[in-house]
Amino acid sequence: MNSILEAWNAHDLERFVSFFAPDFEGMDIAQAAPVRGLEGVYAASRLYLSAFPDAHVTPDRVVIEGENAMLAWTGCGTHQGKFMHIPPTDRFVTVKGVSVLTFLDDKIYRGQYLWDVAGLLRTIGLLPEL
Repeated sequence: MNSILEAWNAHDLERFVSFFAPDFEGMDIAQAAPVRGLEGVYAASRLYLSAFPDAHVTPDRVVIEGENAMLAWTGCGTHQGKFMHIPPTDRFVTVKGVSVLTFLDDKIYRGQYLWDVAGLLRTIGLLPEL
């Protein structure tokens, strides 16, 4: 799991995408449609990195059971590009999330990405504080 995060944190998309199966399918709570295939992983990754060019993810907890892995994480970055149709705010954000991954032949075959979208929206000023 560390190698995947190292590639992401280095913004090395070529290396990051190499961890995924060609027929990957993933669902990100912030996206309307599933991410499919390697080009989908590239596109989703570029979307996040263009919105948060200093994006960094820190693992909080990893649980591996057979072909399944759960990664609880903390992500941070500065909102410097359009994201979810929201223009850049230049605000630094920190969000928590969980990625549930299924591996097949040592590649990520399926993924579910659940993270605190409301917390992000609060931090950039689009939702009121609780």
